[in-house]
Amino acid sequence: MAATLRELRQRRNSVAATMKITKAMELIAASRVNRAQVKAQAAQEYTMELRRAVNAVATFAKVDHPLTAEHHDRQRSAVLVIGSDRGLAGGYPGNLARTAEGLIEHLNSEGVEVELYTSGRKPKEYFEFRGIDVRHSWLGFSEAPHYEHANEIGTLLMDRYLRRQAQGGVSELHVVYTRFRTLVSQQVRIVRLLPLQVVDGTASNTEAYSGDIVPEYSFEPDPETVLDALLPMYIIDSIKFMLRQAAASELAARQQAMHSATDNANDLIRELTRQANQARQAEITQEINEIVGGAGALSASGQEL
Repeated sequence: MAATLRELRQRRNSVAATMKITKAMELIAASRVNRAQVKAQAAQEYTMELRRAVNAVATFAKVDHPLTAEHHDRQRSAVLVIGSDRGLAGGYPGNLARTAEGLIEHLNSEGVEVELYTSGRKPKEYFEFRGIDVRHSWLGFSEAPHYEHANEIGTLLMDRYLRRQAQGGVSELHVVYTRFRTLVSQQVRIVRLLPLQVVDGTASNTEAYSGDIVPEYSFEPDPETVLDALLPMYIIDSIKFMLRQAAASELAARQQAMHSATDNANDLIRELTRQANQARQAEITQEINEIVGGAGALSASGQEL
C-alpha cells in the first residue's frame, strides 16, 4: 500500500509540473494570437484595395495577361500548403494536411501531376513521412510571417507558372491554408490563386465596391503596363494575407489546445489526489488494525501466563 501511495503522489506531482507548462504555453499563445490577429486585420484593407485595382484593370480594360490566361492542357499543378513549424496545436496540422492530401488525390484522379510546396515544418514532415515528394519548403516563420517571406514564395511560384509546361512549368497554383475566423473557429480553405480568376466588377461578386455604381478608371501609361505591375503585387500580397491568416489560426488553435490540456491536467490532479487520500486512509486503517491485533495478542498471552 505504501508503494501505491508513493506512486500516486509521484504521478500527481508529474501532472502538476506538466500543467504548469501547458498553462504557460496557453498564456504565451494568447498574447501572440492577439498580435497576429491585429496584423491580419490591418493588412486586409490594403488587400481589398489592391483587389479593386486589379479587378478594374483586368475587367474593364479587357487586357490579356499571362497570369490570367487559362491553360487548356492541364499537365502539372502546383500546390502550396501553408502550415505550422511547431506542434501542440490540437487538430490544426492534421486538418490542414488531410485537406491538402484530398486535393492532391483529386488532381491525380484527373490525370494532373502535382508539384508540392510547403510552408512550415509540420506539413513538410507529414508528406515526407508518407513518401510524397516536397519540391521546396520554407521553414521558421509560421507564427510571424513578413512580406519578405511572401515575396520569396510568390516569386518562385509565379516563375513556375509563367514557364511552359513542356519546360517543367505548371498550369495552375492551388493554396491550402487555414482562415482565421474567431479564437475558437478556424476554417481550412483551398484557393486557386493562379491563373487569376477575373470576376465581374460588381459588389456582390468581388466585395470590392460599396455602391451600385462602378467607378470609371483611366490607366497611365497604358492598361498593359499597369496590369504588369499590379498582378505580381496582388499574388504576393495574397500569399502574405494567407500566411498571416494561418499564423493567427495556428496560435488560436494552440491556445485552445493548451487550455484543454490544462483543464484535463487539473481534473487528473483532483482524481489522483482523491485516490491518494483513499490509499492513505486504507494504510492508516491497516496500521490501526495491526496495532489493535498486536495489543489483543499481548493481552491474551498475559492472561495465559
